[in-house]
Amino acid sequence: MEENEELNDESLENQDESQDSLVKVTGMYKDWFLDYASYVILERAVPAIEDGFKPVQRRIMHSLKELDDGRYNKVANVVGHTMQYHPHGDASIADAMVQIGQKDLLIDTQGNWGNILTGDGAAAPRYIEARLSKFALEVVYSPKITEWQLSYDGRKKEPVNLPVKFPLLLAQGAEGIAVGLSTKILPHNFNELIDASIKHLQGKRFTIVPDFPTAGIIDVTNYNDGMRGGKIRVRAKISTLDKNTLVINEIPYGTNTSSLIDSILKANDKGKIKIKKIEDNTAADVEILVHLPNGISPDKTIDALYAFTACESSISPLGCVIEDNKPLFIGVKEMLERSTDNTVELLKAELQIQLDELEEQWHFSSLERIFIENRIYREIEEEETWEGVIEAIDKGLKPHITHLKREVTKDDIVRLTEIRIKRISKFDLDKAQQLIESLEDKIAQTKHHLEHLVEYAIDYFKELKKKYGAGRERQSEIRVFDEIEATKVVIRNTKLYVNREEGFIGTSLKRDEYVTDCSDIDDIIVFTQKGEMMVTKVDSKVFVGKNIIHVAVFKKKDKRTIYNMIYKSMKGGPSYIKRFNVTSITRDKIYDLAGDKPTSEVLYFSANPNGEAEVVTVMLRQSGSIKKLKWDIDFSDVLIKGRTSKGNLVTKYPVKRIELKEKGVSTLKPRKIWFDDVVSRLNVDGRGELLGEFRGDDLLLVIDQKGIVKTIPPDLLTRFNDDMVVLEKWNPDKPISVVHYVGDKERFYLKRFLVENPNKEELVIDEDPKSYLELVSTDWKPMLEIEFVKPRGKDQKPNLEVNIEEFIAVKGIKALGNQLTPDKVKNINVLDSLPYEEPEEQEPEDIEVIDEEQINNDDTDIGTKNDSSDQTTLF
Repeated sequence: MEENEELNDESLENQDESQDSLVKVTGMYKDWFLDYASYVILERAVPAIEDGFKPVQRRIMHSLKELDDGRYNKVANVVGHTMQYHPHGDASIADAMVQIGQKDLLIDTQGNWGNILTGDGAAAPRYIEARLSKFALEVVYSPKITEWQLSYDGRKKEPVNLPVKFPLLLAQGAEGIAVGLSTKILPHNFNELIDASIKHLQGKRFTIVPDFPTAGIIDVTNYNDGMRGGKIRVRAKISTLDKNTLVINEIPYGTNTSSLIDSILKANDKGKIKIKKIEDNTAADVEILVHLPNGISPDKTIDALYAFTACESSISPLGCVIEDNKPLFIGVKEMLERSTDNTVELLKAELQIQLDELEEQWHFSSLERIFIENRIYREIEEEETWEGVIEAIDKGLKPHITHLKREVTKDDIVRLTEIRIKRISKFDLDKAQQLIESLEDKIAQTKHHLEHLVEYAIDYFKELKKKYGAGRERQSEIRVFDEIEATKVVIRNTKLYVNREEGFIGTSLKRDEYVTDCSDIDDIIVFTQKGEMMVTKVDSKVFVGKNIIHVAVFKKKDKRTIYNMIYKSMKGGPSYIKRFNVTSITRDKIYDLAGDKPTSEVLYFSANPNGEAEVVTVMLRQSGSIKKLKWDIDFSDVLIKGRTSKGNLVTKYPVKRIELKEKGVSTLKPRKIWFDDVVSRLNVDGRGELLGEFRGDDLLLVIDQKGIVKTIPPDLLTRFNDDMVVLEKWNPDKPISVVHYVGDKERFYLKRFLVENPNKEELVIDEDPKSYLELVSTDWKPMLEIEFVKPRGKDQKPNLEVNIEEFIAVKGIKALGNQLTPDKVKNINVLDSLPYEEPEEQEPEDIEVIDEEQINNDDTDIGTKNDSSDQTTLF
């Protein structure tokens, strides 16, 4: 029993001790997580500022250098070698190596390394080969100035950072997701980086923007120096092959042809766009053909592709690098400055080592010459000990070494004793002197480079560009993108119906009245008999208010759609007339346009897409002593105001009915249209060159470098090609003058013509492959000057001035024209045209043009809650 009690006491003591040894794990997890996060940030995801490499990339490059013998190595062999330094699996190393190889800068590849355009992966590492490029061998390595450290297992030495003498990080770009942070440094153009480095060394300002290997079009307006918060927009390069075919020749960075085609097919399935089929002919270059159904606008489809597919995307850069084992957030400009400054320091270190080696070489060459020329080696013949030999040589050298730059050491004397007898016997004093003099020249040159280090670095960068810059021109075209409104380019993929009496609208009311085709992202504007207005999103079924009198697709900021309305605010009360537009509103909010009385009623309503003003007949009820029961009202006499205005008094007597007497014409001013050559689009916002004032039937004249002439409506969605040479408001009576080279006749011809078939494309030059358009003039009385080629052995023929109007009459558009001259032509120049007064355009007298007025209260954006009212009554 006593023993059992003692055992129980011991077990209790042990239990107490075990309870005392319990430790909370929260602190451990915190430390462990921080250690893991630090490891991922420093050793895996984020590149170093010094050389632009992540650890796996640096170890791959180090392994390639160790294996380098000028021949290709199997990638599997390189991966296995890299695993001596990188404590990870072979797959991750192989993937990292393929990414470096696809950037076509550091690795010379052989075999199937994948395709960044199509998204195809590389072949297995055992099938593909690699070696270092000449650029990498020159720029990345310099063992004498490299700092080394032990590998993870202590068996090998690897570089802390490679001495990269080029802004490699910006040239290749970098992307990585770590724990708690990420990095996304976009690739930049090789030659532009070198130019920027030179400008930095010269103390000049510079800017650098991304350049992508997939080419495409980029808008870098908001690049923000590649820092957090910046954004660039990238687009595919899409052009019109013919009226039913679009061709995509370049794709945005971050996509490939497969993902791009998938996004187009998905948008087609959702009804955002309409296409017939897609062909992918991509090989070395991108070629995706998008075939359109008949009647689908190519220009509108291009905008829709940008709005609803991966043909346009935005990329948000984030400049994060590692410096001193800590993450650092900096812009690309500072990255380049740091890289360039680091390159200067590396070049300085290389020059200093080179100078030390040259001086050492000069020192021993001079010592060797003294040793042999003065036959000092004979003085050691009598010596029996090694110490005696050393002392004898040292004593023999002393009278001759006063000009040396450092003291003679014992190691120097030992080296002298190692000179072979054969070398002494064949010693040539003149050659030795020449060697010393050449070394002195090299030393002087190296010192000069060290004293003028910036100039030396500039020459270094220029030499890099000269040797490796060919074929590395900019791929991505820089443009400012136009804003695309999705609602304007989306295909009408559904139908809108209305139940007027019950007050419902929607796409599922197929038994009720059909209104219009619309898209599933449209807004719908509705007016009711009570004088209420609402704008709501398209849906299957929505209640908006009973007794609907008008429903249509709403266009935000549309100033040209004018609503004409006559209403009474109370039963038996006076009637008012007003005209207004609706440019912006709060969605799903009810607006009272006829007052907020329960008995308000709309007596007449019309919606006019171009501001038409009709004439209506007002008929009153017989009441008391009213003499005039019927009269006409012309809406053109009413100014366009905001929707909240009360309007003008029609009558204070009860109205029996109002009937339409005569349809109206537009009372809006002609629309001024500008062309913005930055985005190659038309606009009504005053950006770019004013093309003129356009009414309903006015057209644009477009002529391109291929000699195609056409007239088109001034649609703001139209896209214009870069080879356009004429864009102006078309005057049907003004002749067009064209000078063109006829290939089979090898002569220049001049023709004048009028556009005979509006809205039709016509080729106005000869179809011979050698034919081309020389110049076009749309002036009334143009003048030309012809410069002739000087005949061999003859005097120069004087320039000839040509009055085009006198030279040739206006003929048909298909006519070849008259030969300009039989002589060989050097240049054809356009001179100032002769004066001509263009006939004034006669405006119909019955059209009254009234300025559109914009009330500030009417400019509330969708989503805001402001809606003040103008209660002024206009009599």
